Amino acid sequence: MEETGMEEEEVLNHLNELYARDTPYKRVLSSMCTYPHPIAMKAHHQFISANLGDPGLFAGTAEIEEKAVRLIGEMLHNPHATGYITTGGTESNIQAIRAARNSINTKDPNIIVSASAHFSFDKISDLLQLEVRKAELDDLMRADIGSVERLIDNNTVALVGIAGTTEFGQIDPIRAMSDLAEEHNLFLHVDAAFGGFVIPFLDKKYDFDFALRGVTSITSDPHKMGLSTIPAGGLLFREDHHLHHLQTETPYLTRRTQHSLSGTRSGASVAAAYAVMTHLGMKGYKKIVNNCMGLTRHLVEKTGEIGIQPIIEPVTNVVVLDIPEVSQTREKLRQKGWMTSITRKPPGLRLIMMPHLTEETLDSFLNDLKTVVVQ
Repeated sequence: MEETGMEEEEVLNHLNELYARDTPYKRVLSSMCTYPHPIAMKAHHQFISANLGDPGLFAGTAEIEEKAVRLIGEMLHNPHATGYITTGGTESNIQAIRAARNSINTKDPNIIVSASAHFSFDKISDLLQLEVRKAELDDLMRADIGSVERLIDNNTVALVGIAGTTEFGQIDPIRAMSDLAEEHNLFLHVDAAFGGFVIPFLDKKYDFDFALRGVTSITSDPHKMGLSTIPAGGLLFREDHHLHHLQTETPYLTRRTQHSLSGTRSGASVAAAYAVMTHLGMKGYKKIVNNCMGLTRHLVEKTGEIGIQPIIEPVTNVVVLDIPEVSQTREKLRQKGWMTSITRKPPGLRLIMMPHLTEETLDSFLNDLKTVVVQ
């Protein structure tokens, strides 16, 4: 830090230069985040100084969080769910598994996730010092329920189902996992960080949320398909007592206990999430998801015309194309300004049809894809 600071205009010019180096979302087909809705940005700015780490000082913002949790709960078939707005899927997953671990007394806890689970569960293994057992996948890239059942033992504290996998957008057999959880009296966490704001609005109905009796907790991120500002995740529990397993005493704050992972928490992103959910409503999100699924169908149709097929038929707005030498294809696309990604196993070109994309932009991408594949 310099002894004498810069003038405001100079600082802002410098920031603009750095911002120009960021990749604009309209060229990004690899991210599960997008431009936030304008009303989310306005709400974020209004509540920029609110700290939910000390909610007694920010009573209005704390009430907004309660309302936001209730809105997500209603969307996921439990208006009485309890929880809080987190920084995103990773924190939500950590906290859900922490609650599961703390609720069961075992010296060597383990959880069972699918092999396609998000890398946050590898962090969880390290942070919470528990074993993460990874179930095999079936031919449709879902957790194989037989493999899940075989991995359960007396030290298992939780099962984890994924609703909208990061790589393939697939939905694990959550109903079957719910039945297993009830049979073995286990905690069932559903990681719907991406799918939580997609699956309820699909034309085809899937069982994945609190409508299933065995589901204990759900991760659902407003800052992904919810169109809120970053960071805004959602962690919801079916019953209040699970949240109690996360409590820490906070004697010098306005409330005696705290259940969040971080101490200081942004009230701005909470207000943004509430604002956009209230503004769009279920019909607004349905329209957005319909548009993204229309782009998904358009992508599959047009790539099929040049002989490229998806590895699995898309379930959500995530498409993975079966392309030989996919790493080279990805690099050629990057040179043309397109940001894509590659799945691990089987390897494929992973493309996410987010709200920032248009059919015109997608057609431009498809033209470049055809060029680099034909070469």
